[in-house]
Amino acid sequence: MAVCTVYTTQSLNSTSSISKPTKPQLNSHNKQVVFFTNTRRRPSSTVITCSAAGDQQTVVIGLAADSGCGKSTFMRRLTSVFGGAAEPPRGGNPDSNTLISDTTTVICLDDYHSLDRTGRKEKGVTALDPRANDFDLMYEQVKAIKDGKPVEKPIYNHVTGLLDPPETIKPPKILVIEGLHPMYDSRVRDLLDFSIYLDISNEVKFAWKIQRDMAERGHSLESIKASIEARKPDFDAYIDPQKQYADAVIEVLPTQLIPDDEGKVLRVRLIMKEGVKFFNPVYLFDEGSTLTWIPCGRKLTCSYPGIKFAYGPDAYYGHEVSVLEMDGQFDRLDELIYVESHLSNISTKFYGEITQQMLKHSDFPGSNNGTGLFQTIVGLKIRDLFEQIVASRAETPLQATKT
Repeated sequence: MAVCTVYTTQSLNSTSSISKPTKPQLNSHNKQVVFFTNTRRRPSSTVITCSAAGDQQTVVIGLAADSGCGKSTFMRRLTSVFGGAAEPPRGGNPDSNTLISDTTTVICLDDYHSLDRTGRKEKGVTALDPRANDFDLMYEQVKAIKDGKPVEKPIYNHVTGLLDPPETIKPPKILVIEGLHPMYDSRVRDLLDFSIYLDISNEVKFAWKIQRDMAERGHSLESIKASIEARKPDFDAYIDPQKQYADAVIEVLPTQLIPDDEGKVLRVRLIMKEGVKFFNPVYLFDEGSTLTWIPCGRKLTCSYPGIKFAYGPDAYYGHEVSVLEMDGQFDRLDELIYVESHLSNISTKFYGEITQQMLKHSDFPGSNNGTGLFQTIVGLKIRDLFEQIVASRAETPLQATKT
């Protein structure tokens, strides 16, 4: 249920003032009603603002990627930026996919599978196929949460492959929906305040999967290839096209510095769409210029094959974008401050915050290359976007009294 606050304003000539809010009243979420009263002494107006749980409307972030492409690591970096660790709901289903922190709630869109593992096998569809997912329910529940209403969200149990009884999700300050299809359905896509796509190239994805499944799970090379090929048609048809809608894309490619078939050295590109409200793309040295930078030297330790940065404007699926690229890996994270000092529009709150975050999570995958760096930067940009959205909504009552 939403809480509404009533403000009474009075004006004389060109000045106006806002009195203290009267007692909060229960009403519909995020609605604003203005009552104007003309008297002989002073015109006055009453403004009613309503928000989720007495706070602001929930900001919704979408994160899309294929399985095993770093969504969980990105979520941990993002929640760390806002403070506090994300944990499963207390006292709930131990197999819940939901993560909750003081500011954020992360829900996995696998919970909107309409078919369990057996049902998909019987119908001959994969989890990537839209026919195996309930987009109507996904839209209804994400919209409800954004509007400040709790929902009973289903749970897909990854251990059993079954659909478990639902769990209650209350509206948080920030809702992150992560999974295969956050931007597939246009209705859900329109609810997003910001969207990210993690784009892992086929070469890197194959190298990662071989490393994980052969070394850790004992799978054969032939079975790994067969698994990748079986998913590829649905990935190409339903998952990959979503990146054209993303506000930011983190693209992971093989290095161009040396031959590397194992995916140990990576070239990572942060593709940032221009013209997105509350989001100003990061730039290196000079905004809008095209440049390359090899920072290795006295201030940055670089073992072979070194590090190379690039930056410049580009086009991506018909959109103007700015692209920041890093090829190579860091030897010492504490020296990252040198790189950070040459980046602008990074939305840090103090000098060295990116370096601090990277050192804090040095054990996370990708912390020595561009994946960790760009995930951290995007997390800071999302925090800044959230704060700007909250500030803009707070200004609405004042603007309404001027009309």
